Amino acid sequence: MNASILKQREVQLAIILALLVAVIGVRAPVFLSAKSIDSLFTDSAILVMMVLAQMLVILTRGIDLSVAANLALCGMAVALLGQKMPGAPVFVLILGAMAIGAALGAINGVLVGFLRLPPIVVTLGSMSVFRGMIFVLSGGAWVSSHQMTPQFIGFPLERLMGVTHLVWFALGATLIAWFATRQTRFGRELYAIGNHPVAAGYVGVPVRRRVFAVYVVSGMVAGLCGYLWVARYAVAFTEIANGFELNVIAACVIGGISIAGGIGSVAGAVLGALFLGVISNALPVVQVSPFWQSAITGTVIVVAVVFNAREGRRAGKQILPRHAVARESL
Repeated sequence: MNASILKQREVQLAIILALLVAVIGVRAPVFLSAKSIDSLFTDSAILVMMVLAQMLVILTRGIDLSVAANLALCGMAVALLGQKMPGAPVFVLILGAMAIGAALGAINGVLVGFLRLPPIVVTLGSMSVFRGMIFVLSGGAWVSSHQMTPQFIGFPLERLMGVTHLVWFALGATLIAWFATRQTRFGRELYAIGNHPVAAGYVGVPVRRRVFAVYVVSGMVAGLCGYLWVARYAVAFTEIANGFELNVIAACVIGGISIAGGIGSVAGAVLGALFLGVISNALPVVQVSPFWQSAITGTVIVVAVVFNAREGRRAGKQILPRHAVARESL
């Protein structure tokens, strides 16, 4: 029993993550302080949410390269809206950001889900379009902290029971993703689509609608993160989160989510995001140049891809996740 648990990808990644934190803690004990751990979770919260949304897309054999551009466009839009309407409640701005993000995601969903266009081509194109729309919307100008209200800026870092709102959002997203993928028909159908879309269609899975839905969810989460990013860093400009989509996909790969679709878990996605969060937060603490971050992250991705490929050949594909197979066999 213990041996089988240790063979699970999520358990192995958790052990590696714990060892990494311990090694960094030995080199720089301040990294293990309560303040440092709190900062780690707060800084990783947006990445966790984006990775969970990207996981749903990748499960269906898709990919969304436009998430960072969507985040940036929604962040700029909500920053400008907050500037024009300083009395608007924060929750209204959050809902507005999520609605804009969902609408942008729906564009990808229609093109990929209903028109059957290649996801990588569609989202690469929409990424460029969204980036261009930021410049058109803002005229190239920045929205800085003195143009934002204290409520707008303060909300993400306000604390509830000692934990920042950013972390609570990430926890909420994790619970929702866990429930959706493990306890609902919607989640099981995403795995079925990723394993064999044609067979899934034959057994009654609404493939086109499900693919459309995951891109809408991806866009909606990107919209929420757009507000949180702009408010967290108190600035909105045309290059917000430039290249962040690579971190999102990297965390998915590290977390054991197969780019070929049909394989992945919420635990793996969260651990992959935290792994990158530990690397980015630890480099300044151990006095390693941040320019090494890309090299380290790239090396980890290559190792993870090789590991995933070996695991895929050994385990093969499965229509349902293991927990669902076990339940169905009872």
